[in-house]
Amino acid sequence: MFYDQTKIYVKAGDGGDGSIHFRREKFVPYGGPDGGDGGRGGSIYLEANARLNTLIDFRYRQHFKASSGEAGARQKKHGSKGEDLLLHVPCGTVIRDAETKELVADLVEDGQRIMIARGGRGGLGNVHFATATRQAPREAQKGEPGEERWLLLELQLIADVGLVGYPNAGKSTLLSVVTAAQPKIADYPFTTLAPNLGVVSVGQPGSGDEFSFVLADIPGLIEGAAQGVGLGHEFLRHVQRTRLLLHILDGASIDRDPWQDFITINQELREYDEHLAARPQIIVMNKMDLPEAQERWPALKAKAEAAGYPVFAISAVSHQGTDELMQFTVKQLEEIQQEEILRIAAQETIDTEGAVLRPQPEDAFSITRENGVYIVKGKRVVRAVNMTKLESEEGMDRLQVTLSRMGVTKALEEAGVKVGDKVRFGKVELYWGE
Repeated sequence: MFYDQTKIYVKAGDGGDGSIHFRREKFVPYGGPDGGDGGRGGSIYLEANARLNTLIDFRYRQHFKASSGEAGARQKKHGSKGEDLLLHVPCGTVIRDAETKELVADLVEDGQRIMIARGGRGGLGNVHFATATRQAPREAQKGEPGEERWLLLELQLIADVGLVGYPNAGKSTLLSVVTAAQPKIADYPFTTLAPNLGVVSVGQPGSGDEFSFVLADIPGLIEGAAQGVGLGHEFLRHVQRTRLLLHILDGASIDRDPWQDFITINQELREYDEHLAARPQIIVMNKMDLPEAQERWPALKAKAEAAGYPVFAISAVSHQGTDELMQFTVKQLEEIQQEEILRIAAQETIDTEGAVLRPQPEDAFSITRENGVYIVKGKRVVRAVNMTKLESEEGMDRLQVTLSRMGVTKALEEAGVKVGDKVRFGKVELYWGE
């Protein structure tokens, strides 16, 4: 089954809590604190795998959670680290944040990996809070919660050439003729329910002039596809990665004019993504073994050439003209690849200094007010609150000092917060001044 879209929830492991422990050994008076640190929680990664071709593994399981780190122990023992979780996806998977729709990653190459949820830090044990004036601290940090988020996974097939056109134009037949693929072929519309891939090899193997490319058969498009009509709209995204389109026209169709079909499908491509209509295309009139197609061929050829498109007449069933079409397709691909190399080289020359990255400072924060609750957002601020044991008096004292040093206390007072007002840090709510 072809499964190319899904939504998953990922939760990295929480960090282990720090330990509050004091050294107690015979003949060692005033042993002092020796509580160890908690282990870091496991992170979650996505990795592209060339052996996969659908997202079917995520159909029945959408929730993934990495293991948490263990708590620290006596004698300054660190808790063990949580085990990372690695999820495999097909090459060509686009990952977006489900809430903001922001692009997280585009995994194209086999083995390409990205961390999508970072494990939480382990809390510090009480040994870190000992000072000359406070030699027996009963304070330790909680482990930091691991990152959690909903993600949208969308597969966009990686193919060099895409076959587009109306249903029953002969796209699947052509794919079966020029590759080893065996798509379902029948004489009714929408026989192809999912994209099919095949590899085309042109040239003599071992001669040095052999050229191979991936050909994708996209389910038939019809008028209104960009708005969700028919089946092809579900797979228009797979055309976006192609470098070249073979536009297959049904030369024997009684109800439709081939040239009008070409215009209609291009309009659908343009409405879905304006860059698609500008992609190089080769017009292919199929079913030339039938008299109807032979009669229409001169008029179509004249219109295509006048519009500046290369045009071919073939019969996929009888293999007529398919070799010539594939050889011309190879030449077009080679030209496109050369243009891409020159364009990349020119771009690298212009951008010799590279991109300038200006990441937001980790201690930056913002304050808003919603329904009488002051909401403080900021990576470092929220982490400090999350890792504080709220039931510990010493921990709360340290948190107040930390918030004051970061400028949060002053900013809240300027925002109008009063004693007893509710202030939210991430998922933690506190009553200010209490």
